[in-house]
Amino acid sequence: MDPMTVLVTGAAIACSPFVAMALWHLIPMSLRAFVGALGWCAGWYLRKKTEGRRALIVRATDDQEASLRDKMKPDGGTAGTPSDAVNGGHEAEAEKAGPQKGERGEGEKNREWDGIVGFFHPFCNAGGGGERVLWAAVRATQRRWPRAKIVVYTGDHDVSKDKMLSRVQNTFSIDIHPPTIHFLYLSTRHWVLASTWPHATLLGQSLGSLVMGWDAFSLLVPDIFVDTMGYAFTLGLSKLLFPNVPTAAYVHYPTISTDMLASLDPKSTVGTQGVNAGKGVGWKGALKRRYWKWFASVYSRMGASIDIVMTNSTWTQEHIQSLWGPRRERRNRQHQIAVVYPPCAVSDIEEAVDLSKEGEEKREKCIVYIAQFRPEKNHQLILNSFAEFLRSDSAASQGAKLVFLGSVRDDSDSRRVYQLRLIVNELHIKDRVIFKLDAAWSEILEWLGKAYIGVNGMWNEHFGIGVVEYQAAGLISVVHDSGGPKLDIVTDVDGQPTGFHATTTTEYAEGFEKAFSLPDPLAVRLRARRSAQRFTEEEFAKRWLAELHKLVAATM
Repeated sequence: MDPMTVLVTGAAIACSPFVAMALWHLIPMSLRAFVGALGWCAGWYLRKKTEGRRALIVRATDDQEASLRDKMKPDGGTAGTPSDAVNGGHEAEAEKAGPQKGERGEGEKNREWDGIVGFFHPFCNAGGGGERVLWAAVRATQRRWPRAKIVVYTGDHDVSKDKMLSRVQNTFSIDIHPPTIHFLYLSTRHWVLASTWPHATLLGQSLGSLVMGWDAFSLLVPDIFVDTMGYAFTLGLSKLLFPNVPTAAYVHYPTISTDMLASLDPKSTVGTQGVNAGKGVGWKGALKRRYWKWFASVYSRMGASIDIVMTNSTWTQEHIQSLWGPRRERRNRQHQIAVVYPPCAVSDIEEAVDLSKEGEEKREKCIVYIAQFRPEKNHQLILNSFAEFLRSDSAASQGAKLVFLGSVRDDSDSRRVYQLRLIVNELHIKDRVIFKLDAAWSEILEWLGKAYIGVNGMWNEHFGIGVVEYQAAGLISVVHDSGGPKLDIVTDVDGQPTGFHATTTTEYAEGFEKAFSLPDPLAVRLRARRSAQRFTEEEFAKRWLAELHKLVAATM
């Protein structure tokens, strides 16, 4: 074959669609290889940088264990080991639980695991339901692996370790073993605040979480990395930097969901729900839809990188599965997305609140709403519903009161409370509405013991710990007909209802009327308490440890 023929043939092949397709796939592969190599180098640098702090944490843990052991040592006795002297109660409880699934035959080796578990929870002092999950998970981990070190990455610079653990005890009645827990303080938390990103907030906060993740790994590289706040991008960064570090996510709600996308369309079935309801019209709306769909695609890639995924409810599991599931299957992720119901203070409430005929006589005509003062909690819907209920002037409405119990996190929450007070005045129900801000747990228990109805107004509440607390206290629940309260919590027991569901102002008003008019409210209260048994702290610990064991096993 002469040179000219070879040249022409080569040119034809080079211009063919086959070569174009080959190059199209080759370029992304090269890019992925380059990014992977860059991530490995950055990860190696971070490991070397944080070796000194790792050694300090190990030494500090041993010193604090020894100090606490000496304090507990009786005169003339022997101190024993940290596990015996300090974690005695924890050890006994773990022994009762027995080995986790797949652990038999190597249970003792597993119990001796002494690695570092990093919990990524930048707002760990907030005092909400997400924080109860964090601290219950920490306690369960300490009890199961007493020699492990727990590190919490937080942005709460103004709170010392002693104050943090004291608040955990006072707020959640959760005892944390001090020697094995350490706090590493992030300096970049402002990067994930919504106020930092007035536009393109979803993307901005996700990019901000990458900055915060780098900040965390610059402080310490853990043996297991767990996110309990929903920062999926941080877990993706962890996999890029440290491919062999097992990761886990406890997802309270998806950053974006198919319901959110549907709510942009005012003609859809959910086009009137949520803070972005009906905003998908016009050129701005079309741009927002495209932006959200693109973000959902990137979000699914982050979720596909996570080893273990836990969700707090059936609703969250279904949405996370629809977003992350297909890519996780393509990446051959072995573990299914598991539902691990969050821990609720069911036992404490059962001890504090008496459900009997005598207790029924102490109930007041009172509706309580336990929720942080955030926009999505929709306090205004409940106010309008309560006002409509009072305007009915029925026998059930006579003397009824509404009580808001919730924490105020910042100035935005304070302004929101002020706006709600203005609405109360406009509705002329000032003498019927009570605000209890930042109430202590003891005061919340008091209201749960004397209230009649518990209400929830959030559309697609991912779970609803407050609703579980209503049920444990025997309150008649009137909740939004969506999300966790509908699918998981306020469900029938033995074919009989444990509460009511509503969506509109009128439906809520009718729900209040029905709840106050029940012929046998005690029977409904007892069914509700039985239903709440699915959400105890013990049940959470069992499911949590079953998932975390898979990660511990991967490090051994």
